[in-house]
Amino acid sequence: MDCVYKNPSAPIEERVKDLLSRMTLDEKIGQMTQIERGVATPSVITELSIGSILSVGGSAPYEDAPSEAWADMVDGFQKAALGSRLGIPLLYGVDAIHGNNNVYGATIFPQNVGLGATRDADLAQKIGMVTALEVRACGINYNFAPCVAVCKDPRWGRCYESYGEETELIRKMTSIVTGLQGQPPPGYPKNYPFLSGSDKVVACAKHFVGDGGTERGVNEGNTISSYDDLERIHIAPYIDCISQGVCTVMASYSKWNGCHLHASHFLLTEVLKEKLGFKGFVITDSEALDRLYHPHGSNYDQSILTAINAGIDMVMVPFRYQLFLDHLRCLVESGKIPMTRIDDAVERILRVKIVSGAFENPLSDRSLLDTVGCNLKEIDCYLADCFTCLYNHHRELARVAVRKSLVLLKNGKDVTKPFLPLDRKAKRILLAGKHADDLGFQCGGWTKTWEGMGGRITIGTTILDAMKDAVGGETEVVYEENPSPDTFASQDFSYSIVVVGEPPYCESSGDSQDLRIPLGGEELISLVADRVPTLVILISGRPLYIEPLLLEKMDAFVAAWLPGTEGAGITDVIFGDFEFQGRLPMTWFKSVDHLPMHQERNSYEPLFPFGYGLTSKNKVL
Repeated sequence: MDCVYKNPSAPIEERVKDLLSRMTLDEKIGQMTQIERGVATPSVITELSIGSILSVGGSAPYEDAPSEAWADMVDGFQKAALGSRLGIPLLYGVDAIHGNNNVYGATIFPQNVGLGATRDADLAQKIGMVTALEVRACGINYNFAPCVAVCKDPRWGRCYESYGEETELIRKMTSIVTGLQGQPPPGYPKNYPFLSGSDKVVACAKHFVGDGGTERGVNEGNTISSYDDLERIHIAPYIDCISQGVCTVMASYSKWNGCHLHASHFLLTEVLKEKLGFKGFVITDSEALDRLYHPHGSNYDQSILTAINAGIDMVMVPFRYQLFLDHLRCLVESGKIPMTRIDDAVERILRVKIVSGAFENPLSDRSLLDTVGCNLKEIDCYLADCFTCLYNHHRELARVAVRKSLVLLKNGKDVTKPFLPLDRKAKRILLAGKHADDLGFQCGGWTKTWEGMGGRITIGTTILDAMKDAVGGETEVVYEENPSPDTFASQDFSYSIVVVGEPPYCESSGDSQDLRIPLGGEELISLVADRVPTLVILISGRPLYIEPLLLEKMDAFVAAWLPGTEGAGITDVIFGDFEFQGRLPMTWFKSVDHLPMHQERNSYEPLFPFGYGLTSKNKVL
């Protein structure tokens, strides 16, 4: 081949250098630019040599668009990129953080906090494999996941995106990177980006660094710590991701000791790239450069200058792309941003594109469409941990993940008389609470939309659906979202299940300084538990405040986190088909006044400690 960069047999670094040598300045800065799909016309992509496109906050081709429609859209963008002078393919990025959660009909797994409760690295890897398949079925090759934040305060609105509060737990769950990208073979270059094939996606470890350690859990806030503590607590999971060949790292909106991460040459270049040896590329968060100065979007020239020189390689613009390109070009031509910095950034981007196989497989593989949301019943081989059978059992895997994530915190007012498992043949069961029959609430934020939403937002099984399938033929399930005293006066119930929790939220809208059960949840628990023996299931992205008297009223209490689309995983366990296995990924506090809680301190007096969980026989796990 005349062009080395087009030769799949040529060494990766030779391909990178060959392509870089052919590029103009405009083509280089185009590759450093990521724009939103809504402004990505074919002419913009082709003429500006745009490097990447994303769906901001889950923006889709149209509402409830299936995977095939996504593939049609992404293929259209890729064809425009391939039509540019050098034919450099795009990276198309989405936030598929608990399955391919933007797409109607995809398998939605428990949010990360629930996966942290499983402490199951193999499960996380399998979830990564399934997520990669369903994302690639859409023609998408870049996933802004995983979040490897160590969440030190549940008041943080992104708490559920973290696997928990302990660094070693987060490090364990970084196995999802290998699921998303594949396993580097023995002898593969250390800390070098890796992707094993066209059924895998480019992963992104985020948000570098300390985003889960901000004061009072304020989203995009300030993490105050020594460098040693930052490295020990928050940087450590990135070392594991890099050792698995993670291709990209996203910088955090937050600050460290008052310095914006997007402006920190020390952390982005001296630590991440030089000390840790990261060879992939660093990307901003969405509109992050607009947030470096107040008011929003001001002093844009200085923002670009600071971020690029700090070590940012690709900028998630995502809308004002022409303004960004004009400013960046002027900064390079004036010498304020050295050409060596631009070349380093573009080399890193091209390295990831070549490693990922984007040049060889730029368009979607339509044979993967049948894997999306699939669920076959022949699962014996899979449950024996046979990876080769994984492709057919995505929903079953999600159901297994739900089972393993459930944490039993109380079981019986007398520990010698467990309340669970429940009798599936009871005459009449009361099921109460909005969360019992709301798939959107069950999934939480980052599902269909950025903040999430209520209702039947996708294909899945609510707890009510699962209850109807699980109980005996003679059992009556009475569902009332908000039962009244008249409900109990006219009917006798063997027991009740009250499902309460948080509505969907995301990022700063989820910050909470009181962490009370919202939507009248406390009142509903009291109303029902005062009249009928009651199991309380909490659907939430974090521990919430539980009044001592309220806990006393409950006969049993289960933390179900944000389980996703497979509600049957809950009924599998509460009716005794499977044992409780989950353990708390975060300390359950007694009072918000005690936050943040530190296990190593003598003052650590939680309601339930980190790692706590019971079996149905009241054995502490």
